[in-house]
Amino acid sequence: MIPLSHFLTVSAVLFAIGLYGVLARKNAVIVLMGIEIMMNAANLNLIAFSRFLPANRLTGQLFALFGITIAAAEVAVGLALVIAIFRMVKTIEVDRIEKLKG
Repeated sequence: MIPLSHFLTVSAVLFAIGLYGVLARKNAVIVLMGIEIMMNAANLNLIAFSRFLPANRLTGQLFALFGITIAAAEVAVGLALVIAIFRMVKTIEVDRIEKLKG
């Protein structure tokens, strides 16, 4: 059986990769992907802790399912915003978008 520390290490590495993608990249799509990786790291933590609880409840899996649902909605809204910004500004680099015309 794999110990809890291995799951937490993988989750921490995933979260660090996602955080790097959010903080260091200029492309809006890469920033959204970084957010998704961080949410998946949180879901991995929820499932790992749920597995190692003595009562063996499914609360972690249910919270992870809700997290996946929220992530799917975030992807749809985020990509719609990226497409709308690209149509107006002709770029998706975050630091080049100064203000949006309304």
